Amino acid sequence: MKLAVVVQRYGQGINGGAELHARYIAEHLARHADVEVVTTCATDYVTWRNELDAGSDTVNGVRVRRFRVRRERDPRLFARRSDHVFERRHSLADELKWLDAEGPASPALVAYLARHQAEYDFCLFFSYRYYQSYHGARATLGRAVLVPTAERDETIGLSVFPPLFRSVRAVMYNSPEERAMIHAVSGNHHVPGVVVGIGSDVPGSAQPSRFRQKFDIRGPFAVYVGRVDRNKGCNELFEFFDGYLRENAGRLTLVLIGQSLLPIPEHPRIRHLGFLSDPDKFDAMAAADLLIVPSFYESLSMVALEAWALGKPVLANGKCDVLKGQCLRSNGGLFYENYVEFVEALRTLEQNRWLGGTLGRNGRQFFRDHYDWPVIERKYLDVLTRLSPGTPASPTAPEPGWFARRREDRPAAQEVLARLPAGPVVTGRSDGTQGPDAAAAQAQAQGRRPA
Repeated sequence: MKLAVVVQRYGQGINGGAELHARYIAEHLARHADVEVVTTCATDYVTWRNELDAGSDTVNGVRVRRFRVRRERDPRLFARRSDHVFERRHSLADELKWLDAEGPASPALVAYLARHQAEYDFCLFFSYRYYQSYHGARATLGRAVLVPTAERDETIGLSVFPPLFRSVRAVMYNSPEERAMIHAVSGNHHVPGVVVGIGSDVPGSAQPSRFRQKFDIRGPFAVYVGRVDRNKGCNELFEFFDGYLRENAGRLTLVLIGQSLLPIPEHPRIRHLGFLSDPDKFDAMAAADLLIVPSFYESLSMVALEAWALGKPVLANGKCDVLKGQCLRSNGGLFYENYVEFVEALRTLEQNRWLGGTLGRNGRQFFRDHYDWPVIERKYLDVLTRLSPGTPASPTAPEPGWFARRREDRPAAQEVLARLPAGPVVTGRSDGTQGPDAAAAQAQAQGRRPA
């Protein structure tokens, strides 16, 4: 079997969620199939600037074909077009202009897929919202498998995407919440799909004492891992943790790991270590008392899975359906929806060390059952094997003509998003409910009696 993994940017030093997801899948499927990566020359997701050479190279033993991006992203143009299609009634042409402005616009990549699609059994497209997935999947419909990595934001409300969800050969979902959302917006129930997610190469012997000695960190601490960015909920995290410090609610230090796009508050109990190597990152997570995931938008939190693989509890933003669902299904974390719940959850975990240990053990078992690499690889191979002798993809409707594309008959994406059902999908336990330890702790953290 020969597979193409198609993604907006790719490389060993690129640690974005969907891009890292794509690399992990490419490298692990390469153990079972002939895998090539088709991507752009960009490394920066803000500009899509061509920083790598076009042509072929090899990354960790996987062949990579790179194609130039036609132009860099203009942030002001993209912001204007986003405001227009997200907030106002608009046309299909407006949405296609938005897609082009978001990028990375690489007609050469799409043309390559159209010419060479017969050389691949399947093309796996990562991140539905980008140029290469939309146009590339339309060019390879009989072979297109989509890994949407969809978050609950306005983009899901654009009308260009439901036909894509309905016409691909299969969809590999990250979470039950993502699947429910895409089903609701597109009605693609007939398309084969499975919740598969992503594994992680977590070391079997992380060394917490090495981390503490190397970075001179003593005492209990909570860790945040990822880009320090408003889009990841870090503004609210800083606000809530500042209140925790001012109230003298506990002894935790906040340790931040990752590149920062925000100013870091100046306080001796807030430490920003910047980007760390994987060994240092995993040592830090193993040394931490808990991981905090403050993001409002996720299709699946890889870092939460890594914390659980290391036996650590997670405190997540409960306003994100996916994170809340992960905590409920794993029985491995608590969640908060406001400042009071944040502080009380931290206090609960600090004062009840047995609880953190129990949640961490539950999380570790959840990771082993659902996200160990043999489980992930088997799900992908089972789906692809079932598709091989199957019927072609459902035909996608051609785009309307010139006048129809310019008719302002598309609702604001925000309106579509607001109508979609919300809430976590609680599955993964035999009784379909939240476990008693997490339920009682969550009730305590929210200042109420458990049921």
